[in-house]
Amino acid sequence: MRKTLRKQQIQRTVLSKGADVLASENHKGTEKYIQHGDVSVREHTISVACMCVSIAQKLHLNLDYYALVRGALLHDYFLYDWHDKDHPKRHGWKHASIALENAADDFSINPVEADMIKKHMFPFNLTAVPRYRETVILTVADKVCSFKETFSKPFYSDVIDNIEDNV
Repeated sequence: MRKTLRKQQIQRTVLSKGADVLASENHKGTEKYIQHGDVSVREHTISVACMCVSIAQKLHLNLDYYALVRGALLHDYFLYDWHDKDHPKRHGWKHASIALENAADDFSINPVEADMIKKHMFPFNLTAVPRYRETVILTVADKVCSFKETFSKPFYSDVIDNIEDNV
């Protein structure tokens, strides 16, 4: 019962703070790109947003939840299939900058969100050190979710389905 209420609270937070991103056509279009295993980029970013909220709530952190959710939803907003041979080379190092450019073109991005998107690959990209707590949470959540998605279904798959039904 408690776990269900917690998931519902996470779902409400992601839906309310990320409504504009979730409803956008470009973000919906990321459903056609595979990120890890058989998990789409859209599913991955929603899972990461849920994990970010969960971590922040468990640690009782006073954060900008609006930026936390939006930054998580936009951190892989590169808008191409990185598995295609025509994708930009060195995707792992370049996609964060591409995602930030695309996000800034489609949305009004604040400095916390920009830092989250640009630096979410830390520590793999050692030159992009997180400046905000929201960015640190994203880097952890992204690695945890990516690892799980590579081998099985995403965290919060039931919440992802509910969010998709409510967008």
